[in-house]
Amino acid sequence: MSLQVENLRVHYQTLDGRVKALDGATFSIEDGEIMGLAGESGCGKTTLGTSLIRLAPPMTYIEGKVVLDNTELPVWDDRAMRKFRYSEISVIPQYAMSAMNPTRKIGKMTAELLKARGIRYSDVEHEFKQRLELVGLSDDVLGMYPIELSGGMKQRAVMVLSTLLNPSLLVADEITSALDVSSQRAVAEMLTEFRDRGWVKSVIFITHDVSVLAQIADSIMIMYAGKLAEKAPTGSVISAPKHPYSKLLIESLPEMGVRHAERELAGIPGKPPGLLHPPEGCRFRDRCPIAFERCHEQPPFAEVAANHMSACWRAEEV
Repeated sequence: MSLQVENLRVHYQTLDGRVKALDGATFSIEDGEIMGLAGESGCGKTTLGTSLIRLAPPMTYIEGKVVLDNTELPVWDDRAMRKFRYSEISVIPQYAMSAMNPTRKIGKMTAELLKARGIRYSDVEHEFKQRLELVGLSDDVLGMYPIELSGGMKQRAVMVLSTLLNPSLLVADEITSALDVSSQRAVAEMLTEFRDRGWVKSVIFITHDVSVLAQIADSIMIMYAGKLAEKAPTGSVISAPKHPYSKLLIESLPEMGVRHAERELAGIPGKPPGLLHPPEGCRFRDRCPIAFERCHEQPPFAEVAANHMSACWRAEEV
């Protein structure tokens, strides 16, 4: 088992109170698994990914346990987490193309990053150049500033930097959102290649685009309003979802070759609830077409079919 998360709660402290952005997440990821994490904007995807690596104010750890390769990560302690970052768990951050220092050349920036972790650049330089070449970048980029690289080149360079020390878990946060369609596919396929080459053991691929996950993810986990809604193998989530939110999310996607006149896209009515004072029970109930009285109670995130988790009282009827 690569990653086990139990009842993880991370809130945002504000002047008005705590925003319950991540409210009790329990799930696991197997060795070699690429798990896609999807949902609407503001559902808690980035909070979940970030909380596994670094909690910075106003993020507040409430409770929960994170175990990576049989070692519990002290996610509540920023200083204690330093020895795990980059080497055991790494991240390609949201807006990664702006993550590099614009005043440092790529090679210099990499050397400084490694030095901060007690590693000599000369010890990994050959491997670094080989990996750049494998993602279609020549070692000329080492003498270039980030502004001299295109968006796709920056993204690939950050991907190599983030996986240079072969972390067990890689969190890739919205890494395709700012790219054109062809670059999106290429970058997504690189994640699979990184896993296959052993550069990373497992991946959490955060995105709002379920269609991208359908191409590369082994499993998909759906979040809604700070809660986990569903997790299952990709084929099961796409073809036989067991949560009404997942079903509506997938039905809102356009189908290849189907004209608008033949099938009009249907959105999800309403909007997610505020997380400062979220409603009791199922947080999707006000938008759910099959909600009933029991939905005022919080459904458990439980197995409803083989290797298929869902948080819905009527999962069998979806």
